[in-house]
Amino acid sequence: MLSGLTDDDHETDSLSWESDPNLIAHRGFAGENPENTIAAVDAATTDTEATGQRADLIEIDVIPTANDDVVVFHDDGLSERDDGDGLTDASGIVWETDTETVTSAEVLDSGETVPLLTEILDAIPSTVGVNIELKNPGSTELRFAEKLPNSELAEQKEIWRPFVDRVLEIADEYDNEILLSSFYEAALAISHELSTYPIAPLFWGSMDDGLEIARTYDTSAIHPPISMIQGTPFFDKSNLPDIDLVALAHEDGRDVNVWTVDSTQQAKHLAAAGVDGIIADYSDLLAGESN
Repeated sequence: MLSGLTDDDHETDSLSWESDPNLIAHRGFAGENPENTIAAVDAATTDTEATGQRADLIEIDVIPTANDDVVVFHDDGLSERDDGDGLTDASGIVWETDTETVTSAEVLDSGETVPLLTEILDAIPSTVGVNIELKNPGSTELRFAEKLPNSELAEQKEIWRPFVDRVLEIADEYDNEILLSSFYEAALAISHELSTYPIAPLFWGSMDDGLEIARTYDTSAIHPPISMIQGTPFFDKSNLPDIDLVALAHEDGRDVNVWTVDSTQQAKHLAAAGVDGIIADYSDLLAGESN
């Protein structure tokens, strides 16, 4: 098993655990398991000495096939990825590919294949929450991580509506606590319109846009990257406004779940800053946590 521990962890020994953050398994702890697969969620929901802590929530990504089935997959392409590595042994754009081909594709030479959303939810115990990230409704005409004017938002919402409606229809069949998140305002707007599930914007370049989206839809949480958390060594003060995002969100009654955390050092600093959840690639990052 890969470990999230780093050589610099001794430097954080004096930090206090200001918060008791939820452990959110990013794609089913993608640093340890074949991401977004049944094997990953099985591992992430089993509390053993070998795998570390059981996740409080499982974070997964959803996207449609050409048959409008909802699968759990992160990328647009079955094999294309920025680092050049193929995620599966198949090729093609997911939403242009038939369901049988998509769900037969092997993930990272693991023997695991791309699952349907129903298969993943079947595998997650009802006591474990699920963060469903609305990744793409099957379009290249999307507006990413920005607050939109009303006229453009209306057009974008109609792109997202059929897909989000299908995801909600599936989620309604399960007893898990569900959190919907997305980089896309229109996905959150439609989710807010069609359901009562809590929602959370994923922040990207603009802290202001993310906060405005959160306030517009009175979201229950925000999901910023670690570079936006003031009071940590990771805060990008040269490019970001002087805003304590955690304090501001808490004043507004919102949780702060931070992505993507891949070391114990990062987890300790973020917990000391008061975050509510860490979206983590490894299961052992909160081991030894105490208040």
